[in-house]
Amino acid sequence: MAIDEKFQLRAYVHLDRLQPQFAAFVGSISGGAPPVEGMSALYVEMAPGNWVFRVVDKVLKATDVLPGAQLVERQFGMFEVHSWSQADVLRAGEVVLETLELPKDARIAPQVASEQVITNVHPNQAQVLNRMNRGTMIVGGQTMLVLECEPAAYINLAANEAEKAAPVFLNHLTSVGVFGRMWMSGTESDILAAQQAAITAITEVTGS
Repeated sequence: MAIDEKFQLRAYVHLDRLQPQFAAFVGSISGGAPPVEGMSALYVEMAPGNWVFRVVDKVLKATDVLPGAQLVERQFGMFEVHSWSQADVLRAGEVVLETLELPKDARIAPQVASEQVITNVHPNQAQVLNRMNRGTMIVGGQTMLVLECEPAAYINLAANEAEKAAPVFLNHLTSVGVFGRMWMSGTESDILAAQQAAITAITEVTGS
């Protein structure tokens, strides 16, 4: 199946085991079947976004995975599928690449767009932030990590790996659009460990 020369496989990322807070957060905003802690997941982002419809159709007909998200914006499209079977999710990824007739490394290698660590968050700012977040509330005095990456879908990998590394709190996550963004809070030492894990996960992804 030939694709347009302007096509971009913006993100292709497998999450081996969804962490508790990450799974809970994604489940709360999921437009499809909500994932559960311990499942395996695949996130794919592409441009033009309309390619999502065809690729998801191929994946669901060929594998036993559940769709959790399917979003098409003006520029980009993104979808997520998950299963208790990691083998099924890995096969779903193969179907994606077979449909697009592309190797995995045709994906765009992610870049950290910005990172900030804010120590001793002021209670007033915490309250303002809590009006916008969808996860655990930020408490005054905590340390906060704000991390952005491009393409956006890779922020899911960053958040999941950060949660593996330290007992931090996931406050907010946005993985659609130009940039992916997450907020995490906790003690300063835990946040620094989470930051390192997130950045390592992003920088280790190969691509074009």
